Amino acid sequence: IFARILRGEIPNDTVAENDHALAFRDITPRAPTHVLVIPKGKYVSFDDFATNAPPDEITGFMRLCADVARQEGVSLEGGNGFRAIANAGPDGMQEVPHFHLHILGGRRLGALVADG
Repeated sequence: IFARILRGEIPNDTVAENDHALAFRDITPRAPTHVLVIPKGKYVSFDDFATNAPPDEITGFMRLCADVARQEGVSLEGGNGFRAIANAGPDGMQEVPHFHLHILGGRRLGALVADG
């Protein structure tokens, strides 16, 4: 589905974009700010991206994440903080097999991992 979003086949609520990544609002937000940031390259998970992406792509992706946090008012420069989450594989509850980072904020968030 993210490849189709990148190709413009599926509409999205774009927040920011650069040469290496696209940021858009999650369609089922879990916090007042819930933005997904995806690299434009084909990477399955965080470890795939960190291992195989060239340095300029990693830098571009990470800088867009920081730009989104500032723009959304959740960075420590203008807000009270945020959570950045990347799910990987079945145990990590990854739903889309394309690396993406969730930026969540705008309120105090609950426990990172539920007991059980």
